[in-house]
Amino acid sequence: MDFTFTEEQQAAAEAARGVFAGVAPDAVPSPALTRGSVADDFDRPLWARLAAADLLSLLLDEEFDGTGLDAIALCLVLRESAKVLARIPLLEHSAAAAAVQAYGGQELRSSLLARAGRGEVVLTVATNGRTGHDPAELAVTARQDGTNNTAATGGLGSAGGGEWVLDGVQTAVPWAYGADFVVVPARTGDDRSILAVVPREHEGVVLAEQVSTTGERLGELRLESARIAARDVITADGAWEWLRALVTTGTCALALGLGERALAMTSGYAGKREQFGHPIASFQAVAVQAADRYIDLRAMEVTLWQAAWRIASGAPGALPASGDVAVAKIWAAEGVRRIVQTAQHLHGGFGADVDYPLHRYHAWAKHLELSLGPAAAHEESLGDLLAAHPLG
Repeated sequence: MDFTFTEEQQAAAEAARGVFAGVAPDAVPSPALTRGSVADDFDRPLWARLAAADLLSLLLDEEFDGTGLDAIALCLVLRESAKVLARIPLLEHSAAAAAVQAYGGQELRSSLLARAGRGEVVLTVATNGRTGHDPAELAVTARQDGTNNTAATGGLGSAGGGEWVLDGVQTAVPWAYGADFVVVPARTGDDRSILAVVPREHEGVVLAEQVSTTGERLGELRLESARIAARDVITADGAWEWLRALVTTGTCALALGLGERALAMTSGYAGKREQFGHPIASFQAVAVQAADRYIDLRAMEVTLWQAAWRIASGAPGALPASGDVAVAKIWAAEGVRRIVQTAQHLHGGFGADVDYPLHRYHAWAKHLELSLGPAAAHEESLGDLLAAHPLG
């Protein structure tokens, strides 16, 4: 088998490296020194450069002015973004658009996707449920209503088709205050999962500010009998599971890029810092710790590409990806934690210096470790999957 990336995938990664080349992770105030969030909005100038480089439309078909690439290409770009801690909703935006394209109706796709690919509208996804520990689709209930008040509620398309009524709370929605639409999973009365494309400014939608471990601004999304037009709701089986797998795999790509940059910073520091007349990198204890973290990175990488390949292969749902995604997330969560802990240890006092960017990588790593469930949660999911489908 050929495991090399295609020319198109490599071109996307190269374009991303060019866009992110001027981004400095210490260019914004440290969350340790700032009350509240790092900034009220994401990096809009960087967002515009990504749109100009066609990196916001990677997963979209030519019909919607996209480049028609796959989850592997997206993960390559996300990996580059994490190396500089780029403050953009690239993962959530791209994944939401891909889900709309794969599972949404034609009217929703036509009204939303081309604009999303150009960066004219911003999408995010509510993935954390009510508390951050329970399944996101259980945090919101959805019921159908035959009446239609689309003109008053500001849907995406033309009137017609009835409405869905949503009630519930989604916590820690990333980039909620900067997004135009939030894709919200919900559970129906007959125990099905749906996806609703909810405008941020909409009757029955209330946001409350939250702040993440990274110091970034999140939003608690409250839906109080919010009425969403039927054309803006995705009811296809498997849509939420596919979207969740893509977001989880993208989170693993972010963890990989962050870990690679943190280990590179550590290698550079250990090669210059001297003790007893020798660089500390030449000491066996330091070299062994760095080697262990390199092994973590390689395990994170191989499990990431396995999961991304599963998602990218064939039509949505053609190959079950849940097991591979769980393995990738286990390695990403455990690996990135060990990498930044070792980086802090080997940096000594510099690791705690808020004028040095390593502390931001540590904060982001902790956030990524716990996003969409820590390693233990995915180990439990993997165990359930193996119990249901024994290998023997």
